[in-house]
Amino acid sequence: MVKAVYIDPEGAQEELEVPEGWSLMQAAISNGIDGIEGECGGSCCCATCHVYVDEAYLDKLDPMSDTENGLLDNTVSERRANSRLACQIKANAALDGIVIRTPEAQS
Repeated sequence: MVKAVYIDPEGAQEELEVPEGWSLMQAAISNGIDGIEGECGGSCCCATCHVYVDEAYLDKLDPMSDTENGLLDNTVSERRANSRLACQIKANAALDGIVIRTPEAQS
């Protein structure tokens, strides 16, 4: 299991134990985390799981695909240097303790 901390725009946080191989979107949806919609079910085609990843973990993530990069250009909330789609972040030992923040809005 991988610890992931989700922080909403008001600063409230929730810590989850995420099975390795699960996406952070899948874990959020399964545990009722507000701020992550995942309308496409994790197929990287809607950008409603946009999150801001703590900078300490950015270099531990898999490289961003062209599809994810394009979707992030069209998110409702501001795209930042640490923006990623939670459906594309798979839990693994290197990400243990990862902190992600949800944006103000997804859709």
